[in-house]
Amino acid sequence: MVFGGDFHQTLPVVSKGTHQQVVVASFCRGNLWEHIKFLYLRQNMYLGHSEADNKHAQWLLEIGAGSTMDTNEMIQVPQSMVCANLNGLINRIYPGISNTRAQDDQYFFRSHYSLS
Repeated sequence: MVFGGDFHQTLPVVSKGTHQQVVVASFCRGNLWEHIKFLYLRQNMYLGHSEADNKHAQWLLEIGAGSTMDTNEMIQVPQSMVCANLNGLINRIYPGISNTRAQDDQYFFRSHYSLS
């Protein structure tokens, strides 16, 4: 059996549970935990290999480790990633989507996002 996910982010849901109940219910506290073999993905296949991509990948790792928060426990998002509204976000990820015919499903199979 293969389990996938980011254990930094994937917490169990305990309806109306306390912090302690959530921790006790976590996968790493279960009976199977001692039998699990970990395999780590070392290369981000989504990102390219440019300097900007590598910086972005490092930033994501730092967020996951909690090392990018300031004294107010806030994460500073780079200005290049800020979108004013939902339409801005959609147009950033899928440039020209408003000019694409609805039946052109191949549009969504192409990679449009660029970090630069």
